[in-house]
Amino acid sequence: MKNTDSRFSGFELGGIDTTFVLFFLALEYGRAVNVFSFDGLIMGVTVLMVLVLPYFLPSLTERPLFANWLIGRGFVAVAAVVLGFGISQWTGTMLPEGVRFVPMTLLILASMISCYIQFYSVMKLRLAK
Repeated sequence: MKNTDSRFSGFELGGIDTTFVLFFLALEYGRAVNVFSFDGLIMGVTVLMVLVLPYFLPSLTERPLFANWLIGRGFVAVAAVVLGFGISQWTGTMLPEGVRFVPMTLLILASMISCYIQFYSVMKLRLAK
């Protein structure tokens, strides 16, 4: 299973599992966080780490250029923050109140699946060549 071989119209997204984690984390960041607070700073650093660090995960495929990879993931993160801000503005007026819990629920689910995929890819047995 090659989970780091996904391309989207000219720029690289990286592993699709970590891209989903980035999307839902940035969605929650845009929905719930005041940027100028201490928790906003900590969550912003976490978003930046999830944006950059998956590039350095072990992979069997050739790594794309870092700039192309970062552009693709940066686009996903910015779109998710804007969508999360929209969700926070629309909750209670155009969307039901329960929608505010959906990004964190999906973030937890995506993180568990990504963690399983990453641990499996690191821990699986490979035959010696």
